[in-house]
Amino acid sequence: MIYLVRHGQTVFNAELRLQGRLDSPLTGLGRSQAHLLGLKLRALAGADDAELESSPQDRAVCTARIIAAAMGGRRQIRLDPRLREISLGSWEGLTQADIESRWPGVWRGTVRQSWVESCPDGETYDSAEARLKDWLAEAVAQETRVVVSHGVSIGILRGLYLGLARDEALAFPVPQGVIWVLDDGAIRTVLD
Repeated sequence: MIYLVRHGQTVFNAELRLQGRLDSPLTGLGRSQAHLLGLKLRALAGADDAELESSPQDRAVCTARIIAAAMGGRRQIRLDPRLREISLGSWEGLTQADIESRWPGVWRGTVRQSWVESCPDGETYDSAEARLKDWLAEAVAQETRVVVSHGVSIGILRGLYLGLARDEALAFPVPQGVIWVLDDGAIRTVLD
C-alpha cells in the first residue's frame, strides 16, 4: 500500500510561479498542510508505522519532516531522486504571464498540458514516466510506505498505477493537503 501526498504549499505556489526543479520555502499554510497530513496519516491503519519516503527536493523533504514529527516517534526519511518533480527548463521560476510574453501562444491552459506540448527544454514526458514507472514497480512490491512528491509527478504516478493514457494522467487534479491511497489496483482519496 502506498500513501501518496504532495508537498505543502510553497512561496512559488502562492505566487503562481512554476517550480519544476527549483525550490522555494513552504508557506505557513504549507507547513500547516504538512502537519495535518501527518496527523491524518497517524490515524490511518497501516500508515502509522509505514516507511517514509520523499523526493530529495527541499520542499518535499521539509514536508516529510513535518509529517514525520506529526506522526510521532523517530522516523527515517528515505530520499529517492526518481520522485523529484519534472524539469521545466527555461520556464522554472516564471509565471504563466511570463511564459506567454516570452513564448507567445504556447500556453495550453494548464502547466501539465503546456509542459508536454510546448516546453522548449524541460524533461520529456517519456523520461519522467520512465523514472516514475521504475520507482512504482519497486514500491508496489515492498512494504507499506508514505511518499511525498510533487504535482506533475504524482499525476503521472497515479496514471501509471491505474494504467491510464498520458492525457488522462495529466488531467488528474493534484491539490495539496490530500492523501491518495494506492492499494490493490485502485486509488482512493482521504480528505479529512
